[in-house]
Amino acid sequence: MEKDYRKEKDLLGEREVPAESLWGIHTLRALENFPLSRRPVHPELIKAFGTVKLACAQTNGTLGAWNDNPAKGRAIEQACTEMAAGHLNDQIVVDSLQGGAGTSTNMNVNEVLANRALELLGVSKGSYGILSPLDDINLHQSTNDTYPTALKLAAVRLLHSLEEQVVALQEAFQAKEKEFAHVVKVSRTQLQDAVLTTLGREMSAYADALARDRWRIYKCEERLRVVNLGGTAIGTGLGAPRKFIFRVVDALRGLTGIGFARAENLIDNTQNADVFVEVSGILKALAVTLLKSATDIRLMSSGPQAGLGEIRIPELQAGSSIMPGKVNPVIPEAVSQIAILVMAYDQSIAMAASLGNLDLNQFLPLIAFALLDSLTLLTNGCTVYRQLCVEGIEANEAACIRYVEGSTATATALATVIGYEKTSEVVKFSKKNNISIKEAVISQGILDEAGFNELISPEAVTRLGSSTIMREKDDAATINS
Repeated sequence: MEKDYRKEKDLLGEREVPAESLWGIHTLRALENFPLSRRPVHPELIKAFGTVKLACAQTNGTLGAWNDNPAKGRAIEQACTEMAAGHLNDQIVVDSLQGGAGTSTNMNVNEVLANRALELLGVSKGSYGILSPLDDINLHQSTNDTYPTALKLAAVRLLHSLEEQVVALQEAFQAKEKEFAHVVKVSRTQLQDAVLTTLGREMSAYADALARDRWRIYKCEERLRVVNLGGTAIGTGLGAPRKFIFRVVDALRGLTGIGFARAENLIDNTQNADVFVEVSGILKALAVTLLKSATDIRLMSSGPQAGLGEIRIPELQAGSSIMPGKVNPVIPEAVSQIAILVMAYDQSIAMAASLGNLDLNQFLPLIAFALLDSLTLLTNGCTVYRQLCVEGIEANEAACIRYVEGSTATATALATVIGYEKTSEVVKFSKKNNISIKEAVISQGILDEAGFNELISPEAVTRLGSSTIMREKDDAATINS
């Protein structure tokens, strides 16, 4: 009967490892030491690690590392290719949060790649005398250059996905801008009636804010393309031949199609994590945009009978276990929570980056956890927000015009025609007689209905600046109070 475990050893001693697992003793110790978040390493980071290890393996191969055993080199490259494709994700089992600047993740990767390569060679797992996680898979590398390089690759790929969804959300708001261009409504400042605008103009503001976010996200890649791969422990390249240092980033660029470049100062790029703070700040800006628009959508759709009710959003699920018929704005609420979490992650990233000591930042696992989760959350949030909310927004035109006709916002438009003082008298008259601004204007003979409708037309309220397109009637000099 075959044993259900195999024995492996490290500098601390010997341990039993599950026989069928691709991971080994270093991973086992990490599992015991870091039962923290109970969340696995982000799948994109695992795939990125596979790509980074493949670039290193290819470079080592060209330098003759396995000339005496070409099959070993081929097996290593095949194992790395499988990890890069996501086929070995289930074997990267360490917790996302860990001490050691990511060493546990790197060792988990090294062990899995080594044992998978041994499988491909038809050799028993754990036969590290034949193919070693450290001497072969980690050849000319360190956690301190492979981990941040893999993190940057994963972040760039996730940024591409996020940018696509931000553009799609922007276009959804632009479509609503056109659809609602004719819907005149009351704008609000400090949540109080302000002046007239259109629902389309409000949608355009959300679209333009997202356009800025999209441009910022696009520019992030420039910062992330500079890597310290080849710098090994602290950026001096200790243990790696010069040819490896000068070629390995070229190999990574060729594998990914992304314009990676070796940092001019590898020591700086190894110890300083400020680039992740910069990228996180851009993500925080997007979170702010999403939270602002989601909050507005909730307000404008509130009620629907006893709130603003200016728009309707898709009804997706029952909103209460006790209040029949209640439907909540669940998508704007969910998006708001994502935005709040991303803002909190940004603070965590800033703290982690600033607390790196001397020649290395020991908190890269936290930075990776927060940054990659932020990217995933924002991408999913933009997708859901667009598909299940924004694309289904409908204007409640009856409510909008009712507010327009009764609001002091209309009086502000009137002031450009008859002046501030006389308009104030109109407002006072409408309040005293409990009638709308429209009714007050018409009953006092200031404007007829056609003139009033022209005053509140989409063209009038969206015109840049004021234009006295109407003249007050001669008999409107005095307004009865």
